[in-house]
Amino acid sequence: MTRLTKTAALVAATLAVPSFALANEAAVEVDANGDGMLSVTEVQTVYPDVTAEQFSMMDLNADGALDDAEVQGATEAGLMPEAPAEE
Repeated sequence: MTRLTKTAALVAATLAVPSFALANEAAVEVDANGDGMLSVTEVQTVYPDVTAEQFSMMDLNADGALDDAEVQGATEAGLMPEAPAEE
């Protein structure tokens, strides 16, 4: 690996960390049972406009729950609202 490639990889990894942290913070607010995964019910409780069909689009591995990577990807793709609905 060249020095430039290593530097580019380090910069990319560093820039990715803040967005991942934001996804985790949002997930903590939604994860009612604290299992580290988001069910459709947990998501819809905080984001009532998210439909079951939209949830399925976010659930890339179709296991019925969103993990950190799926939450991050859904947020970046604009599928997951960035802020919880106000009550």
